Order: sequence, then structure tokens, then C-alpha cells
Amino acid sequence: MSRPDPMPTLAAVLQAQRSPDQPAASFAAIDKAVAAAIGHTLFTILIHHPALNESERFYTNMPDAYPVGGRKTTSTAPLMKLILGEGKPYIGYTRDDIVANFGDHELILSLGCESVLNMPLVWNGQAIGSMNLLHRANYYSEADIPLVRLFAALALPGALLIARQ
Repeated sequence: MSRPDPMPTLAAVLQAQRSPDQPAASFAAIDKAVAAAIGHTLFTILIHHPALNESERFYTNMPDAYPVGGRKTTSTAPLMKLILGEGKPYIGYTRDDIVANFGDHELILSLGCESVLNMPLVWNGQAIGSMNLLHRANYYSEADIPLVRLFAALALPGALLIARQ
């Protein structure tokens, strides 16, 4: 699948990073940029709390369904070990992948999301969180990973601000 030129959206994110309203301004700009350059239905940014074995939602484009502050346990989920433990992205292509890997699959599917691309936010060799894109079935591919990784890198300053508080 061909995607639009990401350069205009990247410029908007860089401009948003100059705003004093951080990390909210950057996360909102990244959400908008990813929607335009790649596409998503649901977009979230989670910060990992290793001592608690939890990830906490700090940004969402659907606050009614997935409010800021929501938490997920990460210690027992094999998928979270891949993303947060190994710092590797994950693509789930179908509703079966969603059902097999997400305890909240009924809510995810009710939003029309049947594919996912989870990208770890990696700093200094450790995943400090994840950026999560969900869309219709078979929407994401391996070809999307480099650009999503770039947007994830642009989310790192905000993620680090939160993680260090």
C-alpha cells in the first residue's frame, strides 16, 4: 500500500515540539501526523512503569473508550515482553491477532480495529513505552515500520519527560 509523503507532517511535529505545552502538544501533533502519513483509527502512547509491571496511557485520540491514565499489566503478556522487553515492534494483521494478544479485544474490535502496529519507544537501550496504532484488518505491513519508528523517536522527548517524573 502506498502512503503519502510524510515530510509535511514531520515538519508539523517539529514545530509542535517548540510549544511550551509539553508533552501534550507533541503527542497531539504526532497523532495527527501519523493519521495523515500512515493512518489509524485508534492511537495511544503508553509509558512503561517497570517497577509496577504496568504501562500507563498518557495520550489517546479516543479518550471516551481509552482514557488517559488507564493502565495495563505488562509482566505476563508475551506480546509486552516482545515490545517492552526486547524493544521490537509488533504487527497484528487480523481480528484473530487482536483476540489472541489483547485482553480488551472486545472493545478494540467494537471500534472497528482489527489490526495493530505497536512500536516501542526505546531510549538508551530500553523500551520506556510504546506508540500504538490500530486500524481495519490487514492495514499495516512491515513497510510501515521505518516511518512509524521515526514518529516514535519524535515522541521520545515527551515520553522521557513523563517517565522521569
